[in-house]
Amino acid sequence: MKPLSQLQIDFMGRRNLAFAISAVLLVISIGAIIFQQLNLGLDFTGGTLVEVRYGAAPSLDAIRQLLESSGFQDVSVQTFGASTEVLIRLQQAFDADVGSEVVSLLRADGASVDLVRAEFVGAQVGEQLRDQSGLGLMIALGVVMLYVAFRFQYKFALGALLALLHDVIIVVGIFALFQLDFNLTVLAAILAVIGYSLNDTIVVYDRIREAIRTSRIDDMPQIFNEAINATLSRTLATSGTTILVLMALLLLGGDMIQNFAVALLIGVVVGTFSSIYISGALLLPLKLSREDLIPTKKEIDEEEEELP
Repeated sequence: MKPLSQLQIDFMGRRNLAFAISAVLLVISIGAIIFQQLNLGLDFTGGTLVEVRYGAAPSLDAIRQLLESSGFQDVSVQTFGASTEVLIRLQQAFDADVGSEVVSLLRADGASVDLVRAEFVGAQVGEQLRDQSGLGLMIALGVVMLYVAFRFQYKFALGALLALLHDVIIVVGIFALFQLDFNLTVLAAILAVIGYSLNDTIVVYDRIREAIRTSRIDDMPQIFNEAINATLSRTLATSGTTILVLMALLLLGGDMIQNFAVALLIGVVVGTFSSIYISGALLLPLKLSREDLIPTKKEIDEEEEELP
C-alpha cells in the first residue's frame, strides 16, 4: 500500500459531487436558520441565572425535570467547574426570591444545597452582544478577504471568502437544525473555525500558486490535484490531532464547554472539506490562469533591486 504522501487522488474530477453535497448542506442549513431559527442562550435572550452548590454530585436530568414540573419554563442545567457546582438558567423575568425558591425545591428530596448567586441578564445586554458579535464576524471575514487578496490574488480572496462563509453557515445551520444552545462560547468557536479553516486554505493556496508557476502544463485540474495531494498528509494530520483533542473536551470537559467542542468538531470537519474542495475547486469556475500569477514589471524590478 502506498504511503499517503504518494497517493494521487483525483479531487478535481469529483468536484461536481462535492459541490452538490455542499449545496445540499447549505440549503438545509439556511432553511433551518430561517424557519427553525437559533436556540439562543441566556447570553443573547436575557433571563435569570441561579448557581447552587450541592454536597454531592447531583443528577442534572433530575434537577431539570423537578424544576420543569414545578412550573419553570425553558430550564437549562449544567455543571459549572466542579461536579457539585450547578448552573441553572431560566428564561424568565427576574424575581428577587427566585434563588430561594429554586433552592427550596431542590432541598425537598433531602439534598444538601446552598445558594451561591442569583442574578439577571438583561435582554438589552443580549441584543448588544448579538449585534456586536455579528459585526465582529463580518469584520473578521472582511479582513480575511483583504489579507488573501493582498498575499495572493483577488480570485483567491473570493474563493477563500466563499469557503469561510460555507463553513460558518453549515456550523450555524446544524445548531439551528438540532436546536442546540447557541451562546457566546459557540460564537467563539465559530470565530476559531474561521481561523482554522483559513490556515488550511492558505497552505493549499500556497502550494497551488507554486505549482502553477513551476508547472510546464496548462491543465489546471491536474495542477490543482498535484498541489492538494502534496498537502493532504499535512492537512489530515492537523485535522486528526485537532479532532482527538476536541473529542477529549467533548467527553471530559463537562456541560459548560460541550457545545463549544461540538461547534469546533463540526467546523474542523467542514473546514477540512472546504479547504480541499471549496476554496481550491472554486478557482476553476473563477477562471484562474497562469497569467493571473505572472509578476508585474514593477514587482520584477523590485526583486532585481533586492538581489546583491
